[in-house]
Amino acid sequence: MTSPPHLPKDREGNRPETRLIHAGRNPREQQGMINPPVWHASTVLFPTMADLEASASRRMNKGQINYGRVGTPTSYAFEDAVAELEGGYRSVVASSGLAAVTTTLMAYAEKGVHFLIADSVYGPTRVYCDTVLQRLGIEITYYDPLIGSGIKTLIKPNTRLIYMESPGSLTFEVQDVSAIAAVARAAGIVSAIDNTWSAGLFFKPLDHGVDISLQAGTKYLVGHADAMMGVITSTEAEYKRLRTMAYLLGQCAGPDDIYLALRGMRTLAIRLHHHQESALTMARWLQKRPEVAQVLHPGLPEDPGHDLWKRDFTGSSGLFGVILKPASSRAVAAMLDGMSLFGMGFSWGGFESLIIPAHAENYRTAKPWKVEGPLIRLHIGLEAVEDLMADLESGFDRLKAAA
Repeated sequence: MTSPPHLPKDREGNRPETRLIHAGRNPREQQGMINPPVWHASTVLFPTMADLEASASRRMNKGQINYGRVGTPTSYAFEDAVAELEGGYRSVVASSGLAAVTTTLMAYAEKGVHFLIADSVYGPTRVYCDTVLQRLGIEITYYDPLIGSGIKTLIKPNTRLIYMESPGSLTFEVQDVSAIAAVARAAGIVSAIDNTWSAGLFFKPLDHGVDISLQAGTKYLVGHADAMMGVITSTEAEYKRLRTMAYLLGQCAGPDDIYLALRGMRTLAIRLHHHQESALTMARWLQKRPEVAQVLHPGLPEDPGHDLWKRDFTGSSGLFGVILKPASSRAVAAMLDGMSLFGMGFSWGGFESLIIPAHAENYRTAKPWKVEGPLIRLHIGLEAVEDLMADLESGFDRLKAAA
């Protein structure tokens, strides 16, 4: 894919780690200051009625300053940086990861159309499809995430969107994104993917034929568990539709949160590489534990999705799953309740390690989730991996004692 039109020529040949440091900022335009300033804005004043009316007609244009919710130099800097990271035409900011999901879905929602949704998507995405979209008359079909090019058998004359997530939420199946995107493009169907797990650094969906890549910037872009953020990146063909829907839904994010996300992006590469190495070390260690039945991590050679992951991804993040051998809920609670370094809480992508029980069986229909033991989701943070191992080992002792 060619570089985005807004990307300076002198950065086109640089590696992603370098481009992350410089994307979305221009010190020459801000009196030499390294970081873009934080613009707090609602009302924007115009000197004449002609200027005011002209701004309203141009408010869907990127960079047009019309009203704080439409965009500011702060939000445009962040959007430029993410578009460069993802290799897309432009990006649209949203107030949260779920807001990025719902904005994307609503951009193509019309009564009577059909959406194909991966069976392994983020739980709230599925709930939105099953409630709001179905009430609006959108037909939803969930597909086996391992279907690949076989998805063409599920396409109907009214199919409007194919929505992917790879690896899958909770269960970490890797989809053949290129094959699915090729089928979508041949049929004139828009394809979209939740790309949060790779943070846009380790996987570039638009290079594989996908039209829209979205992220919960709350996770790795922010990186410090202290701000909510969503962002949608697309091809030029889909950008205006997405930007317009974001405007109609009132999508925006606070400038201070945007600043935190933009600042977090500067260290994204080094953080994500550390998450990757620690998570792989933990995953290999867990494979050898007698309490563990299976580790769900596509970066492991034994994982069913490893070949596709190796083909398409340049790395892996800190999030993966573990299926324990059969154990009671009481024993699992004893294990998790006593953790000292692993926190129990939703979200992930921050500097801290997290652990939660996961119930994938509640979110699967096309390919039911059937395993004998409990599923646990881990996020490996930036702590020393030896300390995390010791914390988990104590947890396994509590699990066995409560059995």
